[in-house]
Amino acid sequence: MDLEGQSWESVTRAFEWQIPARYNIGVDACDKWADGSGRLALIFEDAEGRETRYTFDELKTLSDRYANVLRASGAQPGDRVAVFLPQAPETAIAHLAIYKAGMVAVPLFALFGVDAIEHRLGDSGTVALVTDSQGYGKLAAIRAALPALRDVWLADAEPDALPPGTRAFWADVHAASPAFTPVDTAADDPAIIIYTSGTTGKSKGALHAHRVLPGHLPGVEVSQQGFPRGARLMWTPADWAWIGGLFDVLLPSWHHGVPVLARRFAKFDGEAAFDLMARHGVTHTFLPPTALKMMRTVEQPGRWPLALRSVASGGESLGAELIAWGESVLGVTINEFYGQTECNVVLSSCAALFEPVPGAIGRAVPGHEVAIVDEAGRVLPDGAIGNIAIAAPDPVMFLGYWHNETATREKFRGRWLLTGDQGTRDAEGYFRFVGRDDDVITSAGYRIGPGAIEDTLLKHPAVCMAAVVGAPDAARTEVVVAFVVLNAGFTGDEALVREIQQHVRTRLAAHEYPRQIHFVESLPLTATGKVMRRSLRGLLEKPNGL
Repeated sequence: MDLEGQSWESVTRAFEWQIPARYNIGVDACDKWADGSGRLALIFEDAEGRETRYTFDELKTLSDRYANVLRASGAQPGDRVAVFLPQAPETAIAHLAIYKAGMVAVPLFALFGVDAIEHRLGDSGTVALVTDSQGYGKLAAIRAALPALRDVWLADAEPDALPPGTRAFWADVHAASPAFTPVDTAADDPAIIIYTSGTTGKSKGALHAHRVLPGHLPGVEVSQQGFPRGARLMWTPADWAWIGGLFDVLLPSWHHGVPVLARRFAKFDGEAAFDLMARHGVTHTFLPPTALKMMRTVEQPGRWPLALRSVASGGESLGAELIAWGESVLGVTINEFYGQTECNVVLSSCAALFEPVPGAIGRAVPGHEVAIVDEAGRVLPDGAIGNIAIAAPDPVMFLGYWHNETATREKFRGRWLLTGDQGTRDAEGYFRFVGRDDDVITSAGYRIGPGAIEDTLLKHPAVCMAAVVGAPDAARTEVVVAFVVLNAGFTGDEALVREIQQHVRTRLAAHEYPRQIHFVESLPLTATGKVMRRSLRGLLEKPNGL
């Protein structure tokens, strides 16, 4: 969308979706730019600062080779192929190959523990996986429990030093033919399953079609000030396993032929982020709120001359103070956006078209119909508090939860997809987030469901019962807090706290372990035996509640 000389109203009125019936993410994001011109696509900087550059021509050849590898292994269109890697060339190559082969990508966060990995691979019926030695160290312990998983490629292993039952990614890629004809996929054909946390049970797989990429484009373009106008290089610290890193940055950039910088810090560091963006001349970035808060603590940020033209942020509300800091230090107005894995970037601010309104998370992005509705799906008047909801059909909306029709039906009220968030809308169309109508915890930009953490806690021999809630935190928005009833013979001391924290950190994910653990005699329960999390949150709010 060209925003030059436009208003929000004129852009919205003129907008029309133009999604072809036949469409493939891999062809759109890579092959259309592979014209022999050597157009830059990717700059990869490793942990030691070594830099490797890839053109679209090279990525097309490499992804075509890996698509042939997948096909030769017996994988068929529609089969699930997992990518268990951080930001890296192999991650991008694998995704492009999977889409072009008509298969379904299953991205996995590099910090997932064994329980999280086993659930996602088992639930999706993944037949093949690309990872590295670190990832395989977790996978090896559970591979016997994954009968559908036939092939595992390691991106950092030589052919003569492979663990049993694995294959060398690069050796197989270089040995394969570069001649590959992409599968002629429909825009509505499945392309990717991204697992998202819920309040009960295990994570659900949000199944998206190939149209999810063009569905993201309006939200990315307005949140990034008319992207790709003025864009020379895009970067995000967000992992490409999440919808924010993959579909808010990597693939939309490549749709527009804009190169992407790949550099995923093992642990985010504000000074390192300033340095990276300055050295590479990053013009556009998606910085989650927690990253912005950590960068704000850096002293003398003017040491790094930045080339930023746009900064977008989403996941939680920024507040006027952080936006003012962005204008002063980053030299741009940070645009907030809103969405979720099932239907992403449907609300956004856009400083190019209107000044941000304090407390608002944006207006409905052109092409998306967003409203506040009640529990029956009736649209509420301006100013009323209700469910933030998006009207179907919508190109960015998921096809449904993988093999979970019940959960899919529960997500909708008539034509409205309920986000699970409470909010308001004013007469000018500005939406405000009020709170969650479920128990999902927002911590450091991650949406964390208590169910999986509670399941993992119960696997510790000391734990009899457990309940998990979020507690307010200035830096992370919320932190994970666990209430634990111990089995007989165990003492709730600091040593046990550390042991239980490490148990969750290694089995589930590093960002999901409880930063606080309170040992209690019993948990508050309803008459039907459900934990009353609201009562537990109330205890945390009282000065002497525990």
